[in-house]
Parts: sequence; C-alpha cells; structure tokens
Amino acid sequence: MRIRLAQDPAADELLGRNPLALLMLLDQQVPLERAFAGPRVIADRLGRDLDAREIASYDPDQFAALFAATPAVHRYPKAMAGRVQALATYLVEHYDGSAEKVWEDVGDGAELLRRLLALPGFGRQKAQIFLALLGKQCGVRPDGWREAAGPYGEEGVHRSVADVVDAESLQLVRATKQEAKRAAKK
Repeated sequence: MRIRLAQDPAADELLGRNPLALLMLLDQQVPLERAFAGPRVIADRLGRDLDAREIASYDPDQFAALFAATPAVHRYPKAMAGRVQALATYLVEHYDGSAEKVWEDVGDGAELLRRLLALPGFGRQKAQIFLALLGKQCGVRPDGWREAAGPYGEEGVHRSVADVVDAESLQLVRATKQEAKRAAKK
C-alpha cells in the first residue's frame, strides 16, 4: 500500500508497511505531516521497527524522554508518549500486539467502528477518520464501511487525512478544514 500522509518517503514507507505506525495518529495540535512523520522518528530513535510489545513494556519515563529529545516527536511529548504506550498495551492485551488484527476479520463497518472506538485515544471522529483511511487507502472495506465512517467515508471529498494521497490533496484538505472553521465562527 502506498501512503503519502507525511509527505516524506521514509516516513510514508513505514506507515505503508507497519500498521502500528499508521494507527499511532499523533495528530493533536501539530501539522498533519509532522504527526505522520512521528512514527518514523520513534523507530529511528529506537533503532528498529515499531513493535507494540516493546513499546508497551518500555519504561514510561524513558519512552517520554525518547519523545522529548530534540526535535520533539510531538508538541506534547510526555502526553503523547503515554497515549502511544496505552495504545500499545491495549493492542498487546486484546490483539496479541498486532495492530492489523483490529481490522482483520470484521463482520461489517459498524463492528470495525466499535473496535476503533475501544482503542485508547480514539473518539468518534478519530475512529471514523481512521476507518475512512482504511477503506479509501488500505483496501479494508467491510460491508457498510462508508456509512460507519460517516462524512469521512464519502467519495470525492477532501475532508480528512483519509483523502490525502499527495501534496495537492493535502492542500485541498487544509482548505476544507479552514473553510469549516470560518463557517463555524459565523
């Protein structure tokens, strides 16, 4: 699968081959490209590919320090390190440490949405956006996936990260978000 979310070949390659990296979604209050480049920075600092079992068992203070090293992985390194560890721990406890098991063998889109909503740090919007990303870019399309993804599952829109496939579509998503903010202020 070819992912172009970070707009950086090495970071995007990791997102395309490592489901845990894609699932991390370090997206709060940082530019989209930086958020999706974060997993690559973490892997580089660990010196190996990302593994849920390793991340879950990492000393929390050391893991937070890994996030905080210059340049910081995220604007809120300690909080996001904790969220990533909580996600990894959940994956170990519920999916044998395998992120892709979250979406494998689901009966339908509603079940996939329920599984995503159960993940630490995933509210409805984030779960629907990730479900749309899986459907639109990763070929994960159980019956009813578009409906479960809500407005993010619609075709031909530039509403979220699920619609970013290149630099141009990234700019279209940004423009859509800015317009939505302007409309909300009125």
